[in-house]
Amino acid sequence: MQAIVCHAPKDLRVEAEAQAPALTSGQLRVRVARGGICGSDLHYYQHGGFGAVRLKEPMVLGHEISAVIEEVGDAQSGFSVGQRISVSPSRPCGGCKYCHEGLPNHCLNMRFYGSAMPFPHIQGAFRETLVIDNSQAHLLAPTTTLAEGALAEPLSVGLHAIQRAGGVFGKRVLVTGCGPIGNLLIGSLRAAGALQIVAADLSDSALACARRMGASDTHNLKNEPEALARYTAEKGHFDVMFEASGSAQALRDGLTCVRPRGVVVTVGLGGDVSIPLNLVVGKEIDLRGTFRFHPEFAQAVDLLNRKVIDVTPVISHTIPFNEAVQAFELAGDKQQAMKVVLDFGVKD
Repeated sequence: MQAIVCHAPKDLRVEAEAQAPALTSGQLRVRVARGGICGSDLHYYQHGGFGAVRLKEPMVLGHEISAVIEEVGDAQSGFSVGQRISVSPSRPCGGCKYCHEGLPNHCLNMRFYGSAMPFPHIQGAFRETLVIDNSQAHLLAPTTTLAEGALAEPLSVGLHAIQRAGGVFGKRVLVTGCGPIGNLLIGSLRAAGALQIVAADLSDSALACARRMGASDTHNLKNEPEALARYTAEKGHFDVMFEASGSAQALRDGLTCVRPRGVVVTVGLGGDVSIPLNLVVGKEIDLRGTFRFHPEFAQAVDLLNRKVIDVTPVISHTIPFNEAVQAFELAGDKQQAMKVVLDFGVKD
């Protein structure tokens, strides 16, 4: 069995691993089919981590995957060999205080694929064969491709961000940062009934994708730095803002465009930033974080299966998994790539 392992910054290897363990009741053995390269995967590859999170040992990357079931550990599970699934990487313990409080994404013992937050690290899912819990498997409809199934995870991030905003139906929304997460969020906002979705980025290609995903208006702030000024009149225009770029400047500029008692949800990881508290206080703005997801994964797969959200505009490239270094280099080039999907050799 081969896996994509990050040893250190710019040291990514496709190497042999031990075979997955024998199944027990409540588990499935799956053949990984497609895997989306996430921003966190890129941080491990490019920098060896992000913030205080650092690689301390070699780690298999990846947490955005679809798969095909190869073996069932329990005949009464309701699953069968050959079924196509999307795999949730979120594995809360179910026993800590946050799980009991209904906050499984804050689980104290979370086993989230491809995470160097704990030590030993939680190994990831970019491997040919994987053993998962039944609860992680979500069936894909015959009309949903394996590549689409791999995007259920980043779609879930956007759905959770909308939940943190407290609803967007009939509201005017600003999205800053139109990478894969931002654009999938835009598709989710359109499905959730947002009245207006304005997208801002520094890339024409990213904004072209935003329009395909459902943005009402787009602004390239590299070409037109003052484009958002039109939304600052009368204390602001937007009811909700999602900051998905991780840029301190985008957050500060966006706050001037949010109306009194608006909600700002920070989706992008930007490290330590300074914000104009006078705006937050003076306009009574709610500033909220959003972290991962859990129940939203099932919702994401359902939306994909019913074709409510089309994620295909976000997929820019599909590359064989054994060309992982080339795939990661391409994924890091935002002028060329949006979402790079790894193909593990399973046919749709």
